[in-house]
Amino acid sequence: MLKSARKQQRDPEGRMPLSDHLRELRNRLAKAVLAILVCAVVAAFYYKDIVDLIIKPVRESVGCKEAFDALAKKDSKDHCGNVTMSGLMSPFTLMIKTSLVAGVVAASPIWLYQLWAFVAPGLHKNEKKYSLGFVAAGFPLFVAGGWFSYHVLPAAAKVLLEFTPDGALNLLPLNELIDLVLRMIVVFGLSFELPLFLIMLNFGGVLTGRRMLGWWRGMIMGVTIFAAFATPTVDPVSMLSLAAPIVLLYFVAVGIAILNDKRRQERRDSGPADDEASELDLTPEDVGEIEPVTTPALPEQADGGRSNNRVNGYDDIT
Repeated sequence: MLKSARKQQRDPEGRMPLSDHLRELRNRLAKAVLAILVCAVVAAFYYKDIVDLIIKPVRESVGCKEAFDALAKKDSKDHCGNVTMSGLMSPFTLMIKTSLVAGVVAASPIWLYQLWAFVAPGLHKNEKKYSLGFVAAGFPLFVAGGWFSYHVLPAAAKVLLEFTPDGALNLLPLNELIDLVLRMIVVFGLSFELPLFLIMLNFGGVLTGRRMLGWWRGMIMGVTIFAAFATPTVDPVSMLSLAAPIVLLYFVAVGIAILNDKRRQERRDSGPADDEASELDLTPEDVGEIEPVTTPALPEQADGGRSNNRVNGYDDIT
């Protein structure tokens, strides 16, 4: 049974030696990996249903209903694709890949909590609250981005298949199709995390809300260019479906950052929290005019050293 290294230390400030930190990291990673493996094993029993769920929108959008011989004789400009698999080991490889990806997604609350639990003891009370909020908001944002990609991909598949020459048949390898769908989900999901990342920088004191607001023109242009490269099609509908939500979330992040800056300024005016150190102003200041300091002379030196009461060059017998 893995025991947390923090339960063995008694430092009230939560400080630990490097070896205990490494042991704590090992235990957290082991718990996260174990959760992913357990979820992956469970997902392996339902991997066919998971694969069907992943490719269902594309298959319904561009899937061929006729057999190969009927498609070869059919003279139609409505192109479709047949989902295929090649190779003896392809089904097994597909099962392993799908199960692992499903395990990572299903176990994300557990390994996200392990990540937060490893970092949280070194944070202040208010920082713990914010970090937990970031973890709680990060997962829904990622799911929202994946949901957008899941519904954009069918329209994108239609546009891509329109480039097929007449008389040619489209074969869609299942491995490549699933890789494309998962890649789109990851790209859209991570892109939805951009506003959360900006809020984290603001709460960490790196960026201010006014500076983020000043970037709005460049941010819109950058998001639009990113959406053009991230989407697999050249149609503006897919690009705008990715760019518009990110831009909206960006302005929401700017609003939250501005409110946080105002709250931070009010907190500074009222003084530091109980678990925070006071800020020291180390700015050099002018000390003004220096007053001369006179040292009182010894009785033997009252005459300025002009007397002859010296022994071997000293003022007294010492």
